[in-house]
Amino acid sequence: MSLSHIANGLHGDHSGCLAVREVLNRVGDKWSALVIVMLEQGPKRFSELRRGIEGISQRMLTLTVRGLERDGLVTRTVTPSIPPRVDYALTPLGQALLVPVLALVQWARENRAAMQLARETFDTVVNFDTAGDPAG
Repeated sequence: MSLSHIANGLHGDHSGCLAVREVLNRVGDKWSALVIVMLEQGPKRFSELRRGIEGISQRMLTLTVRGLERDGLVTRTVTPSIPPRVDYALTPLGQALLVPVLALVQWARENRAAMQLARETFDTVVNFDTAGDPAG
């Protein structure tokens, strides 16, 4: 599929745009991609996910895995025990999403410094240009 074909699909019937927006809303939030990447190696318990994702609260992790489960990307398996054991794993759909997510992770690692430099350059130019402009 060519880039022009993708662009025509996005600008034509809008269903392509909606599909992209829905997927990006799911994987582009603060935590979903991290959960997906953590599940690359296989099923994980809730506590393993929480320990492995720095800064995520229990509530936010709960909401994230529920959203991923709702979208068919993750399965939740409860094993009856005391306390109950809950494992999360990628579904085949989640496995398929792992490929572009890992590519995005790699791209981010390779390009983060360049983006930061671009931001700093932009901010310097914009601040310089608008220093005397009260509306700026």
